[in-house]
Amino acid sequence: MTLTDTLRSRIASLPCFDAPAGIEPLGGGITNINVTVEDGDRKYVVRVGSDIPEHGILRWNELSIARAATACGLSPEVRHAEPDIMVIDYVDAEPLEEADLHDETTLRDTTALIRRVHGEVTQMLHGPVLAFNVFHVLNTYAAFLRDRKSSHIPLIPDLMDDAARLKSAVGPVDLVLGHNDLLPANILRGEKGLWLVDWEYGGLNSPLFDLGGLATNADLPRDAELILLTTYFGTEPDAGLLHRYDAMKCASLLRETMWSMVSEITSEIEFDYSEYSAKNLERFRTALTDFNANGDRT
Repeated sequence: MTLTDTLRSRIASLPCFDAPAGIEPLGGGITNINVTVEDGDRKYVVRVGSDIPEHGILRWNELSIARAATACGLSPEVRHAEPDIMVIDYVDAEPLEEADLHDETTLRDTTALIRRVHGEVTQMLHGPVLAFNVFHVLNTYAAFLRDRKSSHIPLIPDLMDDAARLKSAVGPVDLVLGHNDLLPANILRGEKGLWLVDWEYGGLNSPLFDLGGLATNADLPRDAELILLTTYFGTEPDAGLLHRYDAMKCASLLRETMWSMVSEITSEIEFDYSEYSAKNLERFRTALTDFNANGDRT
């Protein structure tokens, strides 16, 4: 998706703006386009993107969660919304990078942010909201890949067997409102602290998915993972929690792998999904090998 003249004109005509200027693309986003707009002495971000059913992205759900996160002071304020478009405040902040989360203070602050999301946004959110059950997502991706005759079909039986074993290892879960896409770039650091943006995949899920997803996306070493879990739960994790967490971490990597496999077929974004699929498949297999090797610790 690109900032065409037609899209630029549509953005300029949005009723929330008086005299929009400086309409420019903003980096980031591979399922939507982000654009900055200056209007008077204020600056905004316009998020443009339609529903993506194969990935469970429904924009009404994203909007509802973004508004709840805004009400909790965790995400920039939503100023306007209409089909395929959401306008939020621009905040003077920089996205985190992987290396930032290897700093213990930043990791602890980010973990506290996640706890607030799981606690406060869960309570603030009202009305319909999607669930994000990673194992249901994996089943859906597998069916999609089979139906669309993906080149990855030979891998699916083994991957789904792996998913079933991981689901059993995770066991029953407590449901909270999860962000479910904790890339470092979705965490912004400004003068007033951390913000969380991009709620496309938000939905009810186990807190372990956000924790495991953050760990894999930031490539955290084991000692940092222990800090993450201890900070979140308020006590050092026992063997049972570590086992469930590691299983969910593997599931998170498998979901990212199959997300990319589906995107190879459907996405119009200029991005090498084939390479991304291969990279994440290797990461998943490495994590699964480690998980299997430690399977007796419970």
